Amino acid sequence: MHNASLRVTKPLKKSQLYSHLSTCTEVSRREIAGIFNALSQVMESHLKKGGPGEFTVPGLMKCKVIHKPATKARKGINPFTGEMTTFKAKPARNVIKVRALKALKEMVN
Repeated sequence: MHNASLRVTKPLKKSQLYSHLSTCTEVSRREIAGIFNALSQVMESHLKKGGPGEFTVPGLMKCKVIHKPATKARKGINPFTGEMTTFKAKPARNVIKVRALKALKEMVN
């Protein structure tokens, strides 16, 4: 395994990421794609209904499902114009919160 330096000016596309990981680890692109597919399936099983609702990518991030209850329609003041307006009702929904872990925070600081 060798460390291929990568100068990044634009975000990598999926195929570019697979190629870079393939050259760094000397693992085929097909196997890299399989690893990402397996990771995706594991994340889905953890985050979907009936799962624990939480998934951690070690050293990088923690994903958590948060249930947001339904809200009723209400009247309020538009903060931009200052005029009274009606805010629409929102149905109950699940949202994903992603929190960066210490190692990821240290990478960018």
